[in-house]
Amino acid sequence: MGATGPSTGPREAPGRRGPPAGRPPGRVGIAAILAGAALTVALGRAEAPPGPAGDPASASTREMAALLKERAAAVDPMSVPYVVSDRRADVVGGQLARRLPVDTRLTVETMAAVELVNAGRIEEGLKALAVLEDDARRNRPEYWRRHQASARMLEATAYLRMAEDENCHGGGRDACLLPIRGGGVHVRREGSTRAVRALEAILDDRPDDLAARWLLNVAHMTLGSHPSGVPERHRIPPSVFASDYPLPRFDNVAREVGLDVFGMAGGAVLEDFDNDGRLDVMTSSQGLEDQMRFFWNDGRGSFGERTEAAGLRGETGGLNLVQADYDNDGFVDVLVLRGGWLGTEGRFPLSLLRNDGDGTFTDVTREAGLLRLAPTQTAAWLDYDGDGRLDLFVGNESGPGYEHPCQLFHNDGDGTFSDRAEEAGVALVGFVKGVVSGDYDNDGRPDLYVSVMGEANRLYRNDGPAGGEGGRGWRFTEVAAPAGVTEPRASFPTFFFDYDNDGWLDLFVAGYGRIGGGAPLPHVVADYLGLPTDADRGRLYRNRGDGTFEDVTRAAGLYKVVLAMGLNFGDLDNDGWLDFYAGTGTPELTTLVPNRMFRNDGRGAFQDVTTAGNFGHLQKGHGVAFGDVDNDGDQDVFEQMGGAYPADRAWSVLYENPGNRNRWLVLELEGVRSNRRAVGARVRVALETEGGRRFLHRTVGSGGSFGGSPFRQEIGLGGATRVEWVEVTWPATGEVQRIEGLRPGRHYRIREGAREAAELKRAPFALSRAGGSS
Repeated sequence: MGATGPSTGPREAPGRRGPPAGRPPGRVGIAAILAGAALTVALGRAEAPPGPAGDPASASTREMAALLKERAAAVDPMSVPYVVSDRRADVVGGQLARRLPVDTRLTVETMAAVELVNAGRIEEGLKALAVLEDDARRNRPEYWRRHQASARMLEATAYLRMAEDENCHGGGRDACLLPIRGGGVHVRREGSTRAVRALEAILDDRPDDLAARWLLNVAHMTLGSHPSGVPERHRIPPSVFASDYPLPRFDNVAREVGLDVFGMAGGAVLEDFDNDGRLDVMTSSQGLEDQMRFFWNDGRGSFGERTEAAGLRGETGGLNLVQADYDNDGFVDVLVLRGGWLGTEGRFPLSLLRNDGDGTFTDVTREAGLLRLAPTQTAAWLDYDGDGRLDLFVGNESGPGYEHPCQLFHNDGDGTFSDRAEEAGVALVGFVKGVVSGDYDNDGRPDLYVSVMGEANRLYRNDGPAGGEGGRGWRFTEVAAPAGVTEPRASFPTFFFDYDNDGWLDLFVAGYGRIGGGAPLPHVVADYLGLPTDADRGRLYRNRGDGTFEDVTRAAGLYKVVLAMGLNFGDLDNDGWLDFYAGTGTPELTTLVPNRMFRNDGRGAFQDVTTAGNFGHLQKGHGVAFGDVDNDGDQDVFEQMGGAYPADRAWSVLYENPGNRNRWLVLELEGVRSNRRAVGARVRVALETEGGRRFLHRTVGSGGSFGGSPFRQEIGLGGATRVEWVEVTWPATGEVQRIEGLRPGRHYRIREGAREAAELKRAPFALSRAGGSS
């Protein structure tokens, strides 16, 4: 009996399987369940219902909303282990009204308890668990003996979830942060107290159960009784969580500023959507009926929600968001990615939301030629043919019964796209979980790296044109093996970044559990405790500059079990070295592990600063973005929180940077012959320091494959005494533009071809302590 449903660790061929085993016999058909809500649109045109009076949503947005509603209704809950647990619970519960043989009945009662807990119907789930225990003890004692530990883990998980629901949001800045202390200690104690009892019962019979041991320590933390209240044989010492570097505390101020979004796993973008010089926030949540959200930065320290006013009503779902100015009008647009992890039921459309420049967005998916139904959670924008327009690579998921090759959409310049993946050699079929673009070989053409869970990852080298015009004839060659970047096999998010400032893009690929499946939590615990584990680790690949990479994971201090989902990078302390944050977790409710922050020490290694910096949130972490939301010169960190089950909804976080003594510079690049937001542009900064000349290297983009940082370059300068010059290598032309006379602590716009940079007035402001504005 699984503690919270089917195991989700990567299998030998993740996602390449049919519907989960163990479905109840004689289940009600999906057509009967949904009372005739059959899909009527497919790729046809859904009729857009009229919007409410004053609704700014366009007809095309309402049309997409209708399509999304129909697709959500058509999902067969018994073919999807995540997202729709409430529907699954109802289907399974309906079986219990029938007369069933005792063995079948026990199986169905087990499933009912699991699905109710996953659905967040905790009290019903606990009652169902009690019914199961009574039935099994009376009629099949051997069944109970065989599954008792799993049942107790489900009970403990349910009580911990109850405790989180009752305490985490009210705990303020300390809530849900490992190690739990201060205001994070629970006021309502029943949930954790009962969880402790269930976990102790497991450990009495199975003292080596690492998952139970970990959760027992977490439960005691919430009660304020860790470490002394934990039996010594099961105690995890506080030293395990010690930080490698004394980074100052970053407080979570999301609640005060109006950004405490409650949702499931989803995407996040920090970007200046209205060009007022302040970073706004857009989020999504993968719940099929969850409305995506838009928050405007008021410049007075708060964010006001403008979802309805922006015309986004009905834009639901979305596991990830990726931004770009695809039409070169100067306003940043957003791509919404849907259907990821849903297998055969993941045939959802993506959405291209055009920023209209007046505070509203219009869904232009159909007119842009991007309407298709396929599961995805990852995409990358790049100008692969150097024509000054951003093209789009979409990494689709494939498995048995749902084959969806990846797509490379060429931007045709008239607002439409055409798929060139097959002719370009990138129509990959696999379970794709991350894709990023970067010019790893410095030949002026953007390449693609694709993370494929359960297989060797792919590196597609952009070889340029082989004849033809308008993007035709361009070819990519797959070179991951000779480049040395195929691992890990259990991989998920990824990014290119120049962590050693040598002018060559390096690569980080996060690990996600282990091939072959199994519960992931024990492997994380084993890694913390220094015990053996065969879980796959992430990889840090250093670019050698000759087309190959060196695996420096161990030397860099990153040979760790980190179940990364969300992932992005930035500069926490403005020292000029890029750090990164991993949003962690798996769908299982038991996977209560801290999100992890790693600081670049500037000498080739990364330090775990999770606890010192206050970043160790225990809820599931997804879209991550670094950005200076208060224009005070240091980068804050926003993260969309929440898991794959309805029970695992969580509040998003905004970690406010406490500041530092290092200097900084902000550059906003404007392409003319290159794409307007200069995506793919290379930036080189020459600094004068007390120790001599120093160079910093940056590439314009949104960062990692799961979360979007702003396109403007927020560059820490360390203790530099002067900015000597800034060079920009523009992506469409390869021309190098040098600008001198820039001063630290200022914002500038550099326009392609201009002789001088324009200084921008960007006044800093204090983040609110009184809540969001309207």
